[in-house]
Amino acid sequence: MEEKNVEISTYQFNKTSISDLSSAKFNNYPVVYILHNDKKKSSAYIGETVQIRNRLNSHLKDSEKNKLNTAVVVSHDYFNQSATYNIETNLINYFIADQKYQILNKSQITSAVTHNYYNKPKYNHDIFKELWEKLREDKLVDGTLEYLQNKDIFKLSPYKELSESQIELKENILNFCKRNINSDKPSVYFIKGEAGTGKSVVLSSTFNAIQDLSYTKDENDLQGTENYLLVNHEEMIKTYKAISDSLPNLKKKNFMKPTSFITASNNGKINPDITLIDEAHLLLSSEDAFNGYKGTNHLKDIIHNSKVTIIVFDEKQFLKLKSYWTEELFKDITQDANVETFELTDQFRIQADTSVVDWIDNFVARKVTSIPKSTGDYELKIFDDAGKMFEAIDSKNDKHELSRIVATFDYKHKKDGGDYYVEEIGFKGLWNTTNDSRTWAERPNTIKEVGSIYTVQGFDLNYVGVILGPSVSYNEKTNQIEIISKNYKDKGAFQDFKNKSVEYTVEDTKEQIILNSINVLMKRGVKGLYIYASDKKLRNALNKAQRGEL
Repeated sequence: MEEKNVEISTYQFNKTSISDLSSAKFNNYPVVYILHNDKKKSSAYIGETVQIRNRLNSHLKDSEKNKLNTAVVVSHDYFNQSATYNIETNLINYFIADQKYQILNKSQITSAVTHNYYNKPKYNHDIFKELWEKLREDKLVDGTLEYLQNKDIFKLSPYKELSESQIELKENILNFCKRNINSDKPSVYFIKGEAGTGKSVVLSSTFNAIQDLSYTKDENDLQGTENYLLVNHEEMIKTYKAISDSLPNLKKKNFMKPTSFITASNNGKINPDITLIDEAHLLLSSEDAFNGYKGTNHLKDIIHNSKVTIIVFDEKQFLKLKSYWTEELFKDITQDANVETFELTDQFRIQADTSVVDWIDNFVARKVTSIPKSTGDYELKIFDDAGKMFEAIDSKNDKHELSRIVATFDYKHKKDGGDYYVEEIGFKGLWNTTNDSRTWAERPNTIKEVGSIYTVQGFDLNYVGVILGPSVSYNEKTNQIEIISKNYKDKGAFQDFKNKSVEYTVEDTKEQIILNSINVLMKRGVKGLYIYASDKKLRNALNKAQRGEL
């Protein structure tokens, strides 16, 4: 493709200026456009068209868009409609992450997916990067692409490109809601998916679509519904609320933690129609008076207070006895409801071949196997010295950003505002800080800290360095991972489980909680996983695995 440049033309957004858009390069030719204003609360609308004058004249008749005063038209000699649709979607995602404008775009038709087309990487990277840098020069946007790509609100943007299976799931959920919104009995849509399968992205996109349908003036089955997205995870609530700053029909009040939602529902302060639950494995399955929950089961109470409930669940991610969940328990709770299920299986986070995911899954199943030699650009590496691992992560953070050290919850920590540390060979790092409005990994100073499952569950890191603490050992006779639950310092995880109707073995379940936490930590890294083991026997086994001797 011969090198050409992106052209940006700026006009006043009014009838007179629009009539000037008659040159050959705009006549029946695909372009992307940005409408915006620069008031105290700035707004923008992003679109693509082959009939720019007709489209802008149509927008002038819209009561929201006619308040915008500037039209920016983006053209390129090699634009085609696949490319302009792709660039439009990318612009929306990056504008949401940039947080300079509230985006007026409503949800796209769910079946409209950005497909592969000729020379897509050229448009998606080179041409888009050129466009973005010109928008930065013109002060229309602020952040660099690299900076914005690492933000959690970019990764959870409701406009992210979805895979075929994710689109199918989104359409299924919307149709399920429409069919069952007026049902006489509760309706539950159950979504299974392991870490990294894109569950939260689909939920974010679907909730935005539901809210757009609720607020639209066009009559539809979901018009006027009152809807909520719940997650029992303080760090993820921060991200969802931050996304709501950039989109018109997402309101902070509609993102809640489960206990607050149940209390407000029981008191008649809210009247939920559709409730979506992210990370449902974090719901409480017994009373927790310490955290203000006096019911017997979060999910049961949420379903009781909602007409339709959408649940995202991973059995391998429950982390506390009081959040003890199995699929059987879900089935028991929903036996009197309309229920449909869907499973997401494609791995989107870890950018490596399946041998890496298989290696982690084997480890969580207590088996240390030889580390795969060919992992593409993904790096899986073992360290004998935690200080050396920190240096490597620090270097990756300088180059790629969003690279952090995390650890199993084997180190003393109290909620008293004091400082606590993780100390291992060659390393000492501040441990498990959460007292900030931003998510832990996005705070630059946390490169010198150590995160826990409670700071990173549900989020991506580029490179993750995992410290396996004293609760994770190795039995050299059985050649298996050995879990020593008495060394695990998360005492809240092992508080008595009060649901006596569920049969379980306390020690086995404690061990499973620790293995689940390892699964969560090891599957955070997009580009790489580094591992240091506190236990000498486990370090020896991991070194053998790295040498291919197992």
